[in-house]
Amino acid sequence: MTTPPPPRTFIVHVEDRPGVLSRVISLFRRRAYNIDSLTVANTENAAISRITLVMAADERETRLLEANLYKLIEVLYVEHATPQGQVSRELALIKVRASEETRPAVLQVCEVFRARAIDVTPTSMVMELTGTPDKIDSLIEMLRPHGIIELARTGTVAMARGPQSPLTALQETPPPGKAA
Repeated sequence: MTTPPPPRTFIVHVEDRPGVLSRVISLFRRRAYNIDSLTVANTENAAISRITLVMAADERETRLLEANLYKLIEVLYVEHATPQGQVSRELALIKVRASEETRPAVLQVCEVFRARAIDVTPTSMVMELTGTPDKIDSLIEMLRPHGIIELARTGTVAMARGPQSPLTALQETPPPGKAA
């Protein structure tokens, strides 16, 4: 029995243009990789978007994917974030059954995980939790016996530790098409 490859986090900085996400995802699709988590958002520079991908890959596959990402002209910079060198979080909203009788038990479980109630009805509650995927998985398992009605997760966002941004040089240059 082989051990599955560990999860890898790629932070891909791309030009903020229509179709760029599709080209990046197509690269993973063509190689039949299953993406575990995907988030996309603007950065502090409006011309640059940040794509955070989490997927299982061995060391060789990781190097190949990174090299192939750089072949896409819209890709500006790729970081392979390691657990030791990154801070990563995920947000989850969990709607759980909670009657007047069961609400204190649900709240007690959520308090252990530092989740907070953001909506309450006579028969349900919506809980919010930010943390590592493992922490969110643990809260979900603890709430499951109460009856999870609905679940939404953002996927992992990650950032390298330390005072520097790998994009410092890119941020000092004008956005594409805006050069003087």
